[in-house]
Amino acid sequence: QVQLVESGGGSVQAGGSLRLSCVASGLRTNCIGWFRQAPGKEREGVAAIFRGGGDTTYDDSVKGRFTISRDSAKNTVYLQMASLKPEDTAMYTCAARLSGNCGNWDYYDYWGKGTLVTVSS
Repeated sequence: QVQLVESGGGSVQAGGSLRLSCVASGLRTNCIGWFRQAPGKEREGVAAIFRGGGDTTYDDSVKGRFTISRDSAKNTVYLQMASLKPEDTAMYTCAARLSGNCGNWDYYDYWGKGTLVTVSS
């Protein structure tokens, strides 16, 4: 089993920044990804990191604004979000994938409960 606990969400004005954290425990996983779901919309993958080599992948909507990173000693993955826009408002959830391509959003195995990000204009 894998446990994932997110933190760092909150309310921010457009143009602001937030850093989300995801602490992972349990089984060793290949990938940690961040997903988001806005009201009335489907969940989408935002960013992912390969825990071994640190390779990263991003959705086009956040490239250049969001940065995913890891601290292996703390079993923590971060999502640094900058230049936030109202359309970034969503529940952000981290997920873990035991193996395979981190950028394939459809096959994540374990999920946290999420942290809410609200961006006002």
